[in-house]
Amino acid sequence: MVKLLHVLVIEDSENDAELLLEEIREVGYDPISERVQTAEELAAALARHAWDVVLCDFVMPQFSAPDALQMVRSKHLDVPFIVVSGVFGEEAAVNMMKAGANDYLVKTNLARLVPAIEREMEAAHGRRARAQAESAAKYLAAIVESSDDAIYGVKLDGTVVSWNRSAERIYGFRAGEIIGRNVSILYPDERLDELIDSMERIKRGDHVGRAETARVRKGGRLVPVSVTISPMKNGDGKISGASVIARDITLRKREEQERIKLIQELTDALGRAKTLAGLLPICANCKRIRDDRGYWQQVEAYITQHSDAVFTHGICPDCLKASQPEENGNEHAEADCDRHITE
Repeated sequence: MVKLLHVLVIEDSENDAELLLEEIREVGYDPISERVQTAEELAAALARHAWDVVLCDFVMPQFSAPDALQMVRSKHLDVPFIVVSGVFGEEAAVNMMKAGANDYLVKTNLARLVPAIEREMEAAHGRRARAQAESAAKYLAAIVESSDDAIYGVKLDGTVVSWNRSAERIYGFRAGEIIGRNVSILYPDERLDELIDSMERIKRGDHVGRAETARVRKGGRLVPVSVTISPMKNGDGKISGASVIARDITLRKREEQERIKLIQELTDALGRAKTLAGLLPICANCKRIRDDRGYWQQVEAYITQHSDAVFTHGICPDCLKASQPEENGNEHAEADCDRHITE
């Protein structure tokens, strides 16, 4: 199977450059190449394409390997840079390696060329992979540190091995105070069975789903938390411990209690309230109401017993008007009577 290889050749001799490419072809590679001779051409080639390897002659009329190496490294490109010189000079080779070249070969021994390319490409791949892993680890660490949740790690024996800032805030322990100690100090005595059960499940590779529980803060105060526990694996894929994410739910629990209290108070108030409902038998003549026991009661008394209503007495405008003629008539009659007596 032919493998593509992107090769940048810094060489003033077209024939020498072709010899290098032919050596690469003989071992199964299909080189995609470009030859440059000056600093300007090198800069353009580096900007235009990503190269797998750079092969450079040591001395050229308008350019040199040290200058070319400096240009490549100044762009922070982790690409293998191999010097291929017509004459071997030990001092020159040492200086180039110190400056950052990956290898120094002579053109009379090109059998070493492809093994050197493959070795340095693999090494560069490893460096890039490690750099990516380190970058990802730093990014993950930044996420953990900026999280509002407590995030910490424990070994299978319960020893705390990591502790983020939110864990310090929620539990009160600084990292230096708790790392190296057993996580059981966070558990109330009556909840130690939770720790034993969780660690047994972690050893089996199970995830402990989110659960609401309580933990002990430094100083002894209980903190209600929502906890998720997951197994952690080492580089060999074996379970080495557990990661714990805990969220302080003190505020939510307080709001829940206040809501439950309010609902209970409303329920109690409704239970004490008296209501009237259904058909009420009422006498068409005296307007009394028959109660559930068959007794006839005044309307006022019945309503008072079956509701929270309180009656006050007065005269409505219609009744007042209706009563006035009768009162005026009585006054006239009394006046006539007084007159007859006088006479």
